[in-house]
Amino acid sequence: MNIEKARFNMIEQQIRPWDVLDQDILELLVVVKREAFVPPAYKTLAFMDTEIPLPGGECMFFPKLEARILQEILVKKHEQVLEIGAGSGYMAALLAHKARHVTTVEISPELKAMAEKNLADYGVNNAEVVLGNGAQGWANAGTEAPYDVIVISGSLPVLPDAFLKQIRVGGRIFAIIGESPSMSAQIITRVSDAAYNTVKVFETDVKPLREALTPSHFVF
Repeated sequence: MNIEKARFNMIEQQIRPWDVLDQDILELLVVVKREAFVPPAYKTLAFMDTEIPLPGGECMFFPKLEARILQEILVKKHEQVLEIGAGSGYMAALLAHKARHVTTVEISPELKAMAEKNLADYGVNNAEVVLGNGAQGWANAGTEAPYDVIVISGSLPVLPDAFLKQIRVGGRIFAIIGESPSMSAQIITRVSDAAYNTVKVFETDVKPLREALTPSHFVF
């Protein structure tokens, strides 16, 4: 396989047609090598329009979804980023190239170890992988909360209020809200101490975040 040709085709045939036109993002996808974060058994799928299996029944997002998240969330060089769900570490590596620092929270010890190794092997030194359940946000002692950006790498039936409290004014949350098969990717911006602006950016369907709280469908 000609890796650079495959990467070029991924960008031109999958990512650009999905309205990812920001040249900085397209160049970042060339700089951060996706194949370095794909499990060895699935290297041949690194540039395919598919979810790539990870240990424990998890998976990497589609390449076009990763790229679209980056374009929508607009991370700046001075910003502190929280990611929920480290997976293989690829999204954290992309975010780390844009941000000052990334804290990525992973509930699976096996995936934490994978993400940590991948990030270290790739030389990413401004991303930290921590073990924990981030489905209700992440504000443990010693962390960088409040954050400028929060990226939730898994769907949620509803967005817990804890996340809203953990971003600064001007900060943004990327969240995929809803239940299969109908979910909407949203950017929630904190516009003041008490006000938030939500924009739905596209429809999708991805695996739920582990341990996400499911609201009751019954009203008493």
